[in-house]
Amino acid sequence: MKRITTILSLILTVALVSVSCKEKASDKVVADNVESATDRDAEQKNVPVMSFDKQEHDFGTIERGTPQETTFSFTNTGNAPLIITDAKSSCGCTVPEYPRNTPIAPGESGQMLVKFNGSGQNQVTKTITVTANTEKGSELLRIKAFVNPKDAAPAGPVK
Repeated sequence: MKRITTILSLILTVALVSVSCKEKASDKVVADNVESATDRDAEQKNVPVMSFDKQEHDFGTIERGTPQETTFSFTNTGNAPLIITDAKSSCGCTVPEYPRNTPIAPGESGQMLVKFNGSGQNQVTKTITVTANTEKGSELLRIKAFVNPKDAAPAGPVK
C-alpha cells in the first residue's frame, strides 16, 4: 500500500509540474518594468571619478622636525557628485585636511592639504588613503622625504 501511495504521489507531482510550465516566460514580462529597470541600470552607471593632479609628492631632503605641507588637487571627472567620507594617513605624523562629506559636483575641483611633521630618519614614505563614493571606494596618495638628523651633515654628494 505504501508503494502505491508513493507512485501516485510521484505521478501527481509530475503532472502538476508539466501543467504549470505551459506559459511562455516572455508573456509574463511587463513592458513598464523593463523600462524602469533600464532607467535604474543607467542611473547606477553614474559614478564620481576622483582625478588627482599627482599621486605622490617628494619633499626631497629635509631636516628632522621641519614641518612640511603639500596640496593634492583633484577634479570630479565622473558624472555624479563626489563625496569624500574619510582620509587617513599611515601614521600620526601625517595629517590630511579635506572637504569632509561635502558634495563636489561633476567637473568641480577640490584640494587636500597634507601636513607632515618631519619625523623619522633616512628615507620616509607615508600613504594617505582617501575614502570616497567612487567605484573603487578609495584612492591612495603618497608623500616621501629623506630626513636628516638635525645635527648631521646634509645627505648627498660631497663638494
